[in-house]
Amino acid sequence: HRNDSAREQAGAFRELRTRLLALGGERNFVTLVASVGQGCGGSFVARNLAAAFAFDDSKSALLVDCDALHPSQHAALRVDTTHGGLIDYLEERQPDLGSILYSTGIPRLQLIPSGSQREITGEAFSSLRMRMLVDSLHSRYPDRYLVLDAPPVLGSPDARILSGLADLVVLVAGYGKATPEQIDKAVASFAPEKLAGVVFNHIP
Repeated sequence: HRNDSAREQAGAFRELRTRLLALGGERNFVTLVASVGQGCGGSFVARNLAAAFAFDDSKSALLVDCDALHPSQHAALRVDTTHGGLIDYLEERQPDLGSILYSTGIPRLQLIPSGSQREITGEAFSSLRMRMLVDSLHSRYPDRYLVLDAPPVLGSPDARILSGLADLVVLVAGYGKATPEQIDKAVASFAPEKLAGVVFNHIP
């Protein structure tokens, strides 16, 4: 982007992508992005990380909005979710997986929006249908990198449940919004071998 500030941010996301590729090796992988708490910017990081993968001509990316209580990716990417999304598919009200894959206007980047809003989704995320969905999306194209945008870690088990489907976990801490104790508690929610690191967002 011509704007210097945006260029600096784009560079930061490319660097994050490069570090994840070094951890993930030669294979494509599934990355879970989860914020410590509400307002830390996890969805912002997930969206731009997915875009950073898509900007590489040799790769494609699929962003999956798993925050059923506070979905945001469809609005940020200006996607009309006529056919529903992830929750509708998991609850078998939308049997066609292809219909919940939406173009974003960014080459090589697709979105699965959250779909119908739900208060409790842990059972859906731990279901066989969810695991088969991720396995299918992951294995169908060897150049496709999946980014799962999870709900905040503190206050819900969803991020921890979703981490079982991911190869790597990126934790997002809002600068000045998450205390060291909260970050430590969030880190402890994930298997150490999956935790790629912590991104500090909103640094002045």
